[in-house]
Amino acid sequence: MYRISNTSSHMPSTFFLIGIPGLEDYSILTSISFCVLYISGVLGNSLMLYIIWAGKSLHGPMYFFLAMLALNDLAFSTSITPKMLEIFWRNNGNINASACLTQMFFVHFLSVIESGILTAMAYDRYVAICCPLRYTSILTYIVLEKIALSILVRAFVTIVPIPFLVSRLHYCGVDVVLHSYCDHMAVVNVACDDKRVDSIYGLILSLSITGFDLMFIGLSYIMILGTIFQLPSRGAQHKAVGTCGSHICVIIATYLPGIFTFVTYRFGQKTIPHSVHIFLANIYILFPTFLNPIIYGVRTKQIQDSFLKMLQVYQKATMDFRAGHR
Repeated sequence: MYRISNTSSHMPSTFFLIGIPGLEDYSILTSISFCVLYISGVLGNSLMLYIIWAGKSLHGPMYFFLAMLALNDLAFSTSITPKMLEIFWRNNGNINASACLTQMFFVHFLSVIESGILTAMAYDRYVAICCPLRYTSILTYIVLEKIALSILVRAFVTIVPIPFLVSRLHYCGVDVVLHSYCDHMAVVNVACDDKRVDSIYGLILSLSITGFDLMFIGLSYIMILGTIFQLPSRGAQHKAVGTCGSHICVIIATYLPGIFTFVTYRFGQKTIPHSVHIFLANIYILFPTFLNPIIYGVRTKQIQDSFLKMLQVYQKATMDFRAGHR
């Protein structure tokens, strides 16, 4: 059921986010699940950042990109979760139009950054395995800073037109957005104007960025596999594969929900329920944020060792404190 905000055909002063239509009976379970994923992700990524910052042995290129990923995941999940939980728990879907456009920008901006970081991490693994003797000389801090800057600039340049394209549309007084956050096409579909420019720009953007990044990642791993198969022993091969395992798991956890969400939204709206699409759109943001620190924490020995050292220092400090107050 649509609400009429005013008689103006321009952008309304507020939008109304409806949440996940069709899952109203499971709203408490859904909101608690999302809240647990969010809190766990915040704690896990914050701990990951602290471990990398505190561990002097973790100040190499791989951990530079891992810290970027953790920071981005914190921002990415925070861009949607507080408002989404307000929709579920307080039944308040109202969001100011400016805030909606801001959320829209950051959701897509951070999504492009996420993809760029994963691509940079594939290059890092390529250099580490294919050029191990030149690893630190190739990925110097100046090069790392340039890669990070290029990731940010690419994301900003490609995403900044989206809020301006959306703000020029006419909405004919309708302000209900069938989503739990201000997704680009979800807001565009509310408009009564010609949407072809927004639709084509969004399609080209998604295909070009995701396509380029996946192609670069794929080529990197083709060359990595070629190098691995040339290693003299199986032990060396297994060790080389192990260094890439975490990154591959993160790529699968990030890209699969994102690609499925994109395909279903563009081509499967008549066959796949809208509630499934919105649910997966939230999972695309929250699940990698929750899973990434677990994957790297379990599969990366250096992070495990640094974490255990931190626990030992904490235990020793606790024991000294208790001994001093007896």
